[in-house]
Amino acid sequence: MITLNDARRIIAAAEQKAEEIGQPMNIAVADAGGNLISHVRMDGAWIGSIDISIKKAYTSRAFDIATKDLAEHSQSGNQFFGIHASNDGKIMIFAGGIPLKKDGKVVGAIGVSGGSGEQDHAVAEAGAAAL
Repeated sequence: MITLNDARRIIAAAEQKAEEIGQPMNIAVADAGGNLISHVRMDGAWIGSIDISIKKAYTSRAFDIATKDLAEHSQSGNQFFGIHASNDGKIMIFAGGIPLKKDGKVVGAIGVSGGSGEQDHAVAEAGAAAL
């Protein structure tokens, strides 16, 4: 289980990484059911990325996979092609969503949006490492 305090710690670590790279981000943390626990929109982060960050966290938890990896498998001709159209449009196939694990078990996810895919993933990794 991820508590609100866990989510705050995860977000703080992700914010620190975003500040280091100079890219304001939207950062969302979801619980084991894919439900939002907490979200932060850093000053200057795109408002269009609020929804994307939340959906990246949901996607990562729904399929227990980093959205970066899901993106690779969902290209035309690959096994998950078209998955982004499922779940009433809640599936995001851009880098930046990572499952959160405790003792090897997925207990939630982080979703980050606001920069390049590489930046989003790096900030998500920093947040995930704080759990």
